[in-house]
This record gives sequence, C-alpha cells and structure tokens, in this order.
Amino acid sequence: MQYAVGAPLPPPRGQASGPGAAMHWTPNPAGHTPPTSPPAPSAPPPAPAPGQGWHGPAPQQAPPTPHSTELTGHVPLPPGAPVPLPSPPTDAAPDAAHTAVAVLLIGPAGAGKTSVARHWADTRRVPTAHISLDDVREWVRAGFADPQSGWNDHSEAQYRLARRTCGFAARNFLANGISCILDDAVFPDRPVVGLGGWKRHVGPGLLPIVLLPGLEIVLERNARRSGNRRLSDEEVARIHGRMAGWYGSGLPIIDNSQHDVATTVRVLDDVVARSIASPPNW
Repeated sequence: MQYAVGAPLPPPRGQASGPGAAMHWTPNPAGHTPPTSPPAPSAPPPAPAPGQGWHGPAPQQAPPTPHSTELTGHVPLPPGAPVPLPSPPTDAAPDAAHTAVAVLLIGPAGAGKTSVARHWADTRRVPTAHISLDDVREWVRAGFADPQSGWNDHSEAQYRLARRTCGFAARNFLANGISCILDDAVFPDRPVVGLGGWKRHVGPGLLPIVLLPGLEIVLERNARRSGNRRLSDEEVARIHGRMAGWYGSGLPIIDNSQHDVATTVRVLDDVVARSIASPPNW
C-alpha cells in the first residue's frame, strides 16, 4: 500500500511474499533512512480454482449497533408511555403504601400541597418521587415569566412547558417502577390550567386529589411564605374561591384545616387506596 504523506510503512519482521520478497527490515537504533521509492504493491491473491477454497456462503458481518438515545450510562430506560388506569386487586383491598401510582395533588397557594406531597413521597415503602410544577417552572432563570406579574402569552407558554416536562418525568418514573406525586394549582374553571393538560401529558391513570383547607388557614400559611411564592391576601382569597368549584366535581377532596402534615399524609393514603379501587371519573 502506498501512502500520500511520509515514507511507506515497513513490512513486518520476516520474509515478505510477492515482489520484494528478499527484503528484510531490521530496526536501526541509530536511525535508518527509508528508501526513497516504495516497493511495488503486492499482486492481489488469485481467485480460488473450481473445487478449492471456501464453498459456503460468504461470512456475514454483524451490522453496527445503532446509538441508542434511551441509554443513561449503562442502564437502558424503558420508553415512557401514558400511565394506564390502575388495576385494583380483586382479592384484597389495595395497599396504597406499596402500589406504584401517579398522584396529582391540587390546591390553592397555602393549602400545604408541597409539604404534604414531599412528606408522602418521603414516607412511602416504595420508591416515590415528588415533582412540583412551581419548582420546574422556576428552572427558567433569566427570562422567567412570573405569573404574579400578570398572566400573558409568555407566562402561559412557560406554564405549558413546565407541565409537559412534569408529565414526561412522571411517565418515565412510572416506567421504571417509581411512583410519583405532582402538585399544582389546577383550576376547575380554566381549561388552560385545567386537568385536561395533565391527563394528556401523564395519562388516564393519573389520580387527582384536591387539598382544600379553609380560607383563614390558607391566608395564615401564605403569610409565612417569602419571595415570589407569597401572594397578596386578595389574590389568595380569589384563588381559594375558584378552587371551591371542585366541590361536586367527583374528585376526592381533603379538608386539612385541622390536620398537621403527618395526619394529612395518612388521610391521603386512604384516599389514594380508594381511588385505586375506584378511579374517579374526570
């Protein structure tokens, strides 16, 4: 073989075959000037005569393995699919502490959604993730569209993006055997931030549960907040009034006005178990 740049590579130690068979190559520690002209290339091997050589089919090379986009390190990830409706056991009451589920905890600001969801995820006996839409929405740093500054096309687009991201995460957690609980202030009278988007992004097996304490409790909890998570009393009262529309919707509602977080989590376990046995129509 002849190379376009530099001297030809020396043949392996030993006698070569074909033209130039008498040439031997011995490394010279003091340096050796290679020949100025490369040896003539060896003639191609003759074709086997009839009755000689390989008679079977030509060996097949394995096709190259395509690069998979569903790998994380060396762990293959199952494709995320919409969460199906849960199949309750028929011989015993469902055990919410062990069943892999996707729960959507709904409620106004100050209802305790994030605290309850985090505690529920921390204390379950199976792997469980907590996904807060507000946290995901605030992944955007520069250019964050704060809904408190006004609900417009920009803030709505970021909300939709955050909700779609949460849904993607939930489907992939469930596909890998990890339950999840999401929390969001979903309004019953506004389709843009309604249940339809969650059902579309997560699947029909999502279990929506409403957390709705009294207005005075919500105002008290909101007053302990800081930063952009704290709303004005007027805004809290307006949101709480709209959340009352969930009454009569058929969704389970937990009034945690008199419950601490641990007690609310126990109530949530009972509600999840009933929802698995008889999924709500929504």
